[in-house]
Amino acid sequence: MGLFNAILGNASEVTIENVSKEFEPILVEGEIIEKAFKLVKDMFIFTNKRLILVEKQLVGTKVDYMSIPYSSIQKFSKESAGILDLDAELKIWLRSEATPIVKQFGKGGNNINEVYQILSKHIL
Repeated sequence: MGLFNAILGNASEVTIENVSKEFEPILVEGEIIEKAFKLVKDMFIFTNKRLILVEKQLVGTKVDYMSIPYSSIQKFSKESAGILDLDAELKIWLRSEATPIVKQFGKGGNNINEVYQILSKHIL
């Protein structure tokens, strides 16, 4: 089911133990990972200080780590067309950026809701 969810773009929670070693070199003193979610090639890493968006190429080894301090997030939204919609969309607007960061979530599971709640906890 995990591969099927990944193909559909469903986010799945990743245990902190599984990502701690990988992200240890980029965390600052006193920073801890609170939650982590993985889409097909992307990850959301929520720490006590920032959101780290990770984009990995499907082919090759290039990885992009975008560090977003919670104070830089101006607003965020989730959107779906309702029960029959096959996906949901999360948008995050950063201060002084007109275009939001957009991430697609597949239908099924409440992970977009959990991501939304975590953002709410740190932003509001």
